[in-house]
Amino acid sequence: MQSRVVPLEEDKDPVVTNRTTNHSKALPLRLFQILMLFLALCIAFSVISIYTIRRFGIQSVVTTVKSSFQPCYEEPNSFQQWIRPPSNLIHTMSDKELLWRASIVPRIKKYPFRRVPKVAFMFLTKGPLPLAPLWERFLKGHEGLFSIYVHSLPTFHANFPPSSVFYQRQIPSQVSEWGRMSMCDAERRLLANALLDISNEWFILLSESCIPLYNFSVIYHYILKSGYSFMGAFDDPGPYGRGRYNDNMAPEVDIAQWRKGSQWFEVNRKLAINIVGDTTFYPKFEKFCRPACYVDEHYFPTMLTIEAGNLLANRSITWVDWSRGGPHPATFGRSDVTVDFFKRIVEGKNCTYNNRASSICFLFARKFAPSALEPLLQLSPKVLGF
Repeated sequence: MQSRVVPLEEDKDPVVTNRTTNHSKALPLRLFQILMLFLALCIAFSVISIYTIRRFGIQSVVTTVKSSFQPCYEEPNSFQQWIRPPSNLIHTMSDKELLWRASIVPRIKKYPFRRVPKVAFMFLTKGPLPLAPLWERFLKGHEGLFSIYVHSLPTFHANFPPSSVFYQRQIPSQVSEWGRMSMCDAERRLLANALLDISNEWFILLSESCIPLYNFSVIYHYILKSGYSFMGAFDDPGPYGRGRYNDNMAPEVDIAQWRKGSQWFEVNRKLAINIVGDTTFYPKFEKFCRPACYVDEHYFPTMLTIEAGNLLANRSITWVDWSRGGPHPATFGRSDVTVDFFKRIVEGKNCTYNNRASSICFLFARKFAPSALEPLLQLSPKVLGF
């Protein structure tokens, strides 16, 4: 029995030894196979890359790779990026940052490109623009000669279709109160946003109740050929003029320099930059012109009279009717809009235009209620010329 066990035990070791040896030989062979497979993949990738570059060109490959990368900041490496108007009016700039940005002025006056001057129509509203269809008709066919900016309550969101000239033309806004500095802040905000478009040359402040009295071509050329900006700035010696002056305005503003004018104005680019860049008069008016001193009637007329009075026509081009009395002008509805009504507005007027007598004195009129829209659209081809 024992002689059988010993060989059995002796036969066991050789079997184990053979398996270990075979495993040791298999391991390098498997590694070699993996390395060969990896090398084959690398060669295949290289061949495909070389073929792609030869077939489509290296520029297209690079462009494809770059197109998937969106940088956080796009460096303005072309001149067009400097002069192109903002594609989106919504931004995150504070008022302080916006006014600083808008007040930057090139020192070289001659533009190194073909600049077509535009009119910036700036609508200061509480919410909707009920007369928008009339303005759409007025502006149709004159793309490239105007821009639109709308300052409304921050909570209001317009719902114009993409085909509308008012589509996405709201600027970042804040609450503004009539007769207070927040109203002038809103007007400066409109001017500053409009100044970001280098092609805007003239800036007209309007309300949601304003309408044009002539077609676009007449209004555009009237402003284009004028040597003055249209802002009222007169010396009113009465209680509603000099009577609102505060002695604390001195020495920046003397009572002899105190002026009054309509809130609705037109200014050229130079005066618009003066308004947004002002840091001298703003603190005085903010602190010492409060109701019953209505700052929107005195701040800009006084400041511009002091800084550039020779550039002001000293009249407004927006017609209003104060004949009914009260703190606000008359509002006109459906029954008021007739051919005779417009004749009373435009006929029999006399004013000065470029230091000469003129019968065309008003280009816009207010205040028109939403109910006036339908008769306005009916009469506009015959009466307004569009």
